[in-house]
Amino acid sequence: MAKHGKKYMDAVKGLDKSKTYSAEEAADLLKKIDYAKFDSTIEVAVNLDVDPKQADQQIRGAIVLPNGTGKTSKVIVFAEGQQAKDAEAAGADVVGSDDLVEKIQDGWLDFDVAVATPPMMAKVGRLGRVLGPKGLMPNPKTGTVTMDVTKAVNDIKAGQVAYRVDSNGLIHAPIGKASFDTKKLSENFDAFYEAILKARPASLKGAYVTSVNMTSTFGPGLKINA
Repeated sequence: MAKHGKKYMDAVKGLDKSKTYSAEEAADLLKKIDYAKFDSTIEVAVNLDVDPKQADQQIRGAIVLPNGTGKTSKVIVFAEGQQAKDAEAAGADVVGSDDLVEKIQDGWLDFDVAVATPPMMAKVGRLGRVLGPKGLMPNPKTGTVTMDVTKAVNDIKAGQVAYRVDSNGLIHAPIGKASFDTKKLSENFDAFYEAILKARPASLKGAYVTSVNMTSTFGPGLKINA
């Protein structure tokens, strides 16, 4: 088991880890005990009782948080013609076609999100082995394969969070920074959690959400009474 440092131990001293908190209470507490020398990220982890091997239980999507994430994502767009012009006008960091595919094949990965128009996916598909494992492959379920590149770029720049259940049934995502006020973090949590609830597979019987936790970059995980 990894040992925690003195700062961590001081921060959690007297903390009852068995207690459950409201999202607002947890956010407020994490802000108070945060000791990082930078603006920590506040994250949420949701454990789901799903089987990701089943096609209809591969929970995946994206949501624009009402108060953003505190981070400006670097967005690239695979597009040609008018869509390429629209992407540039919307503020995409890099726009391209074959040249962009080749650049990535050569090892360039200096971006956070990739968007593509449907006609470009035949070319982008060649990058599957590179982008897939890193979670960077454009996907219609997250709104990153679309003809409306203006909306896609604007949403991502505004604080869109993509989420995807892993092989263990866990979904985690950032909901803001420790510098956010508690209310904004709570509002972001509510929006994210509601999106997860709406994504419940129709075929699933019994429990869906088994636990919810909130944490900061160096902070403890706090159980949320969601």
